[in-house]
Amino acid sequence: MIWYDWIAAAFLVGGGFFTLIAGIGILRMQDVYLRMHASTKAGTLGVGMICAAVAIEMGGQTAVEAVAVMMFLLFTAPIGAHLIARAAWRSKVPLWTDAGKDQVLAEFAPSDEDKGKTGL
Repeated sequence: MIWYDWIAAAFLVGGGFFTLIAGIGILRMQDVYLRMHASTKAGTLGVGMICAAVAIEMGGQTAVEAVAVMMFLLFTAPIGAHLIARAAWRSKVPLWTDAGKDQVLAEFAPSDEDKGKTGL
């Protein structure tokens, strides 16, 4: 094996590990917000490492495509997670019981004059 094969193998194993952690986090976490956090953070890192392994190992046009996939994922995963969390909060999905109070609700609770308006 050439030295870059070892680096690609390390990225592949690391990416598989983080993707596994993301999957376990989705199963083990208590509410939608914790599940979203686990899947976004660990899943993005895991898929990014797998794409890096593909880019190192394959080279050429495939490396460009793997980097494009990584960049797309890095730009879209936080936006998707934000939209999922916002939709869950607006739908009044309950928090985990040990999470304490809803700090967002205390900050952005509608006032009496806003109650008749559409939106938040």
